[in-house]
Amino acid sequence: MSVSTDILADGFSRVQGLVHGVLAGLDESVLTARLDPAANTIAWLVWHLTRVQDDHIADAAGSDQVWTSAGWADRFDLPLPAEDTGYGHTAEQVGLVRPAVQDLRGYHDAVHDRTLGYVAGLTEDELTAVIDTSWDPPVTLAVRLVSVIGDDLQHAGQAALIKGVLRRTGTAGQRS
Repeated sequence: MSVSTDILADGFSRVQGLVHGVLAGLDESVLTARLDPAANTIAWLVWHLTRVQDDHIADAAGSDQVWTSAGWADRFDLPLPAEDTGYGHTAEQVGLVRPAVQDLRGYHDAVHDRTLGYVAGLTEDELTAVIDTSWDPPVTLAVRLVSVIGDDLQHAGQAALIKGVLRRTGTAGQRS
């Protein structure tokens, strides 16, 4: 591995650590609670951040997503299209994501493993290759991967905030 791939692996591993911390000790009432009727749930946030990572890594690697290829879509059995990542979901759609904690953790870990395997094999030339010219400046693979890490960290932080508020107030919040 290079310094660049080591840094990317560290970033994705930090996401995994946050996800594990958020999911630790949760029951369904906290996992699916909302701070208000339109708020995201911890379940949705963790599912969404993992779906986006899975989608973007599979696209970059030219491979199938773990979601479909490893049977996670079937296991979650969501009433959503298999390609759905949660982007633009309504409050009603957020409420449809109600997996078990062990499934969220398992799916995230499977995507994390795939991500680390992919990142470990990248060369500096691949990392600096432009993969999206629709932006100014054009986006390289390294920039896209850092963007995924940033997005994942934001969502994991939001999930941690929700968990903290619910625990501090002693309530599971409003059920979705």
